[in-house]
Amino acid sequence: MAQTRDELKAKLMAQTDVLLDELLDWTEQTGQPTLTQIEDVVLKLRKRLGEQMAQAVLQAQEAQRPVPGPACPECQREMHYKGRRRHTVESRVGGLAVERGYYYCETCGRSIFPPG
Repeated sequence: MAQTRDELKAKLMAQTDVLLDELLDWTEQTGQPTLTQIEDVVLKLRKRLGEQMAQAVLQAQEAQRPVPGPACPECQREMHYKGRRRHTVESRVGGLAVERGYYYCETCGRSIFPPG
């Protein structure tokens, strides 16, 4: 079942709170950090937040399946739903576990795992 906007926002806010607490804990435990140390911690947390945000949006879309199936990019015929598949993809924000509908074109044999 698809999440509502408020549910997705609450999930993202909870994840953000955890990361903010980690930053504040680190700040309290680190006496006089250098700029490089501060940057390292912030960049690490920013990367995790980006991955979590992307993962949450992907998961929110997973319950949605186009009806009818998408058009085949090769022959333009309707593709057929073949169930769900799980893939790990390396995105610009980091590694993401993606579970989505898998589609197959019975005419030309092409398959897709939307979105592209």
